Amino acid sequence: MLRPMRFSLPKAPSLHLTIPVRLILPGFLVLAALLSLVAAIVAASFVERRSAEGVAKALADADEGWADVLADGLQITLAGIAPTEADRFRALTAAGTVVDSDRVIDAMDVLDPAALKAPDFTIEILRNGDGVSLIGLVPAATDREGIVTKLTAIAGEGKVTDMLETADHPVPQNWPAALEFGMKAIGSLPRSKVSIFADHVAITAISDSAAEKARIEADLSRKAPKGLRLALDISAPRPVITPFTLRFLIDENGARFDACSADSSQARDRILAAATAAGAARKNACTIGLGVPTPAWADAVTMGLSAMKELGAGSITFSDADISLIAADTVTQEVFDRVVGELESNLPEVFSLHAVLTPKPVETQDAPVVPEFVATLSSGGRLEMRGRLGDELSRDAVDSFARARFGSASVHAATRLAPDMPAGWPMRVLAALEALGELDSGSARVRPEIIRISGVTGSATASDSVARILSSRLGEGLNFKLDIRYDERLDPLLGLPTDEDCVAGINDLLGEHKINFEPGSAQIARDASATLDRIAEKMKQCSDFAMEVGGHTDAQGREEMNLELSQTRAEAVIAALMERRVLTGKLSARGYGETVPIGDNETEAGREANRRIEFRLVKPVAVAATAEGEAEDAPVVVNAPDDETPKPKPRPER
Repeated sequence: MLRPMRFSLPKAPSLHLTIPVRLILPGFLVLAALLSLVAAIVAASFVERRSAEGVAKALADADEGWADVLADGLQITLAGIAPTEADRFRALTAAGTVVDSDRVIDAMDVLDPAALKAPDFTIEILRNGDGVSLIGLVPAATDREGIVTKLTAIAGEGKVTDMLETADHPVPQNWPAALEFGMKAIGSLPRSKVSIFADHVAITAISDSAAEKARIEADLSRKAPKGLRLALDISAPRPVITPFTLRFLIDENGARFDACSADSSQARDRILAAATAAGAARKNACTIGLGVPTPAWADAVTMGLSAMKELGAGSITFSDADISLIAADTVTQEVFDRVVGELESNLPEVFSLHAVLTPKPVETQDAPVVPEFVATLSSGGRLEMRGRLGDELSRDAVDSFARARFGSASVHAATRLAPDMPAGWPMRVLAALEALGELDSGSARVRPEIIRISGVTGSATASDSVARILSSRLGEGLNFKLDIRYDERLDPLLGLPTDEDCVAGINDLLGEHKINFEPGSAQIARDASATLDRIAEKMKQCSDFAMEVGGHTDAQGREEMNLELSQTRAEAVIAALMERRVLTGKLSARGYGETVPIGDNETEAGREANRRIEFRLVKPVAVAATAEGEAEDAPVVVNAPDDETPKPKPRPER
């Protein structure tokens, strides 16, 4: 019998880890520390995130979202650029509502206020014969192409140079009006510089004459938009005198100038002093101009005037460097030779002297008929010609010139032909007619030995012009005599009142009969209607001038009420003038209340005087640049009180 066999596997060896007891406790402590660190990190991250989110939401709710929020543990840092200091403070306050203010760190900057300020927009337009140049800074919304197109039309064949720059800032309130006015101004001023700003326009220009200067200033002042300050610098250069002429004579009417020209104020003073020494008693005028033939002009003229003083009678005429001296027949040959010889020896080299001693008249029984031509110009512009001319060709030339100069319908000719006329007779007649054309009315008489021009003119320089025409057309040796009277009533410039005349005239009308109002109101009384009518008539010639209508009250009632009442009364006067079809764009109302009394408020007469309306002239001052580069210029009230601003005054004790 087989016996079962048993097999037994060998047992695997057992592994026994033996940890020393001394290491078990430290191990647990390390594990706990690691777990605590992880928990702290998670918790800190959660706190940072919640704090940052809370502060960011608070900033957004306060409209301060520009600030950046940085969390570092329990600390919150605010960074960024605050638009203003107030925005910076509001951001700190908003953050302090979420976390403790001690935990908020301010790392913000405040934006420089200058960086937010809009630039000073300006256009400087220069115009001359070569074209137009544009320099400056304009808002981006400005129609730059439109400006260049308009200036191209103004420049014509000239070139338009565009050097403008743009900035993306809002367009200033008055910029369009100032730009439009400046463009119109440059169109009427061929030689000018126009500087356009948002609140004012400065214009520098050159005019051809004093009359042109006055016209330009009046025209620009009238067309300037209301509220736009205007600074004008219009110069009238010295006139070009060709030929440079001076004529001085001594006769039975005394010593005087028929024409006087000087190249400088110093030369003018020397010439006038020499004329006074030669016997000129009345006030003389001497035109300062360009075109003098030599710097020695004043030396030669003063020598000639001294010679006339020695002769005692006659005339001396300077036409550039040519001098014609005609001594009267009362001068002896000895005196003539001595004076002329001394003058010839001392004149500067460029001058040429032609001297003539008028022969004494010879009495004859059968004196020959002296040829004569006479032209008479009436105040209405009608020219009548009579006398002798040499031939048909001469008569046609004289007739054509007269009709061209005075108008075909205004010329009446009654001349006759006569042979054997003096040499150069047609030239003398034409010169006399040209000279007569400088007068408003008068006559020209041509004879072989002399030409006489007499009449009335509204130009203060007409005598100079006549003498210049005759001396340049007739040459040396021919004598002429002028009797020209200046009448300021015919002067187109003096006929217009100045700004001072306007204000003085209106205040004179108010002095004759003041504008009264209903008690305690701005209702104009009926008895002021005639005064307002007269002021309105005066304003027809004065509407171009800026004036202030000032209202004044007495000291009765409250000061604030008086100030308001005076303002409304001044406005009522302007409204009344507007109803009378007066252009009131240059008038401004100003209430002074009781602050500028002219009478004693303790008496009825004084209070009556204090209740008044006054007109004052307002003139712009020149624009000046301050150290910060800002323009300073404001209207100036001429003859205003020392302190224009109405201020409460201590009321006198009653």
